[in-house]
Amino acid sequence: QVHLVESGGGLVQAGGSLRLSCAASGTTFSRKNIGWYRQAPGKQREVVARISSGGSTNYADSAKGRFTISRDNVKSTVYLQMNSLKPEDTAVYFCNTYTDPNGFITGSWGLGTQVTVSS
Repeated sequence: QVHLVESGGGLVQAGGSLRLSCAASGTTFSRKNIGWYRQAPGKQREVVARISSGGSTNYADSAKGRFTISRDNVKSTVYLQMNSLKPEDTAVYFCNTYTDPNGFITGSWGLGTQVTVSS
């Protein structure tokens, strides 16, 4: 079992950058697929980016070219580098584990980290 904690959110102007961190505890982190998800007010939670245990990545269309997901198995952390932020990126961002290839969520949702992008 792995426990995930999100951090790194904040208030940023449009065009700015943030790096989110998803820190894991537990001994099986390197074997876990980890995804970043977000939920804006009044909207359903959606996938932003995912990285498999082998390092393969995929992105939502809204994130392609602006966001980069990466992982450091030594630090048991997954990062989401977000550049060229837009007001529509405002949301609470969560990380979680998922299964391949169907993307089913396999962990519990944490508190997330708030990202607010001002225009």
